[in-house]
Amino acid sequence: MSLTTNEAPVLDVRDLKTYFFTDDGVVKAVDGVSYQLYAGQTLGVVGESGCGKSVTSLSIMRLIAWPPGKIVGGEVVFEGTDLLRLSESRMRAIRGNKVSMIFQEPMTSLNPVFTVGEQIMESIVLHQKKPPREARKLAIEMLNKVGIPSPQQRVDDYPHQMSGGMKQRVMIAMALACSPRVLIADEPTTALDVTIQAQILELMRHLQREFGMSILLITHDLAVVAETADQVVVMYASKVVEHTDVRTLFREPAHPYTQGLFKSLPRIDHKAERLSVIEGTVPSPLRFPPGCKFHPRCPHAFDRCKVEEPALKDYGGHHLVACWLMEPH
Repeated sequence: MSLTTNEAPVLDVRDLKTYFFTDDGVVKAVDGVSYQLYAGQTLGVVGESGCGKSVTSLSIMRLIAWPPGKIVGGEVVFEGTDLLRLSESRMRAIRGNKVSMIFQEPMTSLNPVFTVGEQIMESIVLHQKKPPREARKLAIEMLNKVGIPSPQQRVDDYPHQMSGGMKQRVMIAMALACSPRVLIADEPTTALDVTIQAQILELMRHLQREFGMSILLITHDLAVVAETADQVVVMYASKVVEHTDVRTLFREPAHPYTQGLFKSLPRIDHKAERLSVIEGTVPSPLRFPPGCKFHPRCPHAFDRCKVEEPALKDYGGHHLVACWLMEPH
């Protein structure tokens, strides 16, 4: 199921399934996820921790480690090619080049024994076949683009010599060094203070316009989504439960889980009220409940929800929802 449009998506994720085979059983971390990313757009993917957001992005990049993880079904179509069917050598030519990723934690994603310049240069030399001298010049240009002062000096710094915000900028420089068509940003502002967070988001918007790329933005922060996304996918317990444009989602959230997320946000005009919470906890992926996975926590659940899982359907206005409440009774 997709949102109807005349243009072909740059990235089309179709019924993606990624499972982890553990001693305790099969963990269905991503179970039939579909969404599309179009040229120049930002698609926000939101949901609680453990819903499958990051595993989906790692599956797109073919970075799921076996054992225990395995992509067991679906397609990831990029520019007409299913990435899941490519050989590893062909995938390496795309990964970090045409499809790039900002990983969630720069503290652990940067190699402490290499300078930041060497780490940016690596992809330039590998994918663009530039000699080291020219690659270094391009690395300095990228550090300048992402707003790092004195890039000619900082290019020779090691990660431990930089602040958290500067490390995040280096990660962005690494991801954009080869001018990718698609940038996957996995929680790019996690652990940054709000001032640096705003700077990083503005930097990403500026670079998106400059490079003409599409962004897949993975986050749990609805404020970040409101500020940056064009389309939004809401995930819960390995599934997409809602998918629409950002204005429609914030104006008319349809799925009870999405409504619960919005009710839990603090509001200036409700100073005296306690924050609403979604009752219960996210189910264990080893023991998902039958029927709709959200029904044990849903205040509107009825008998059908407990035995039959709803499909993601368009209920008008390009608003996809997986909920039996949307069906006429």
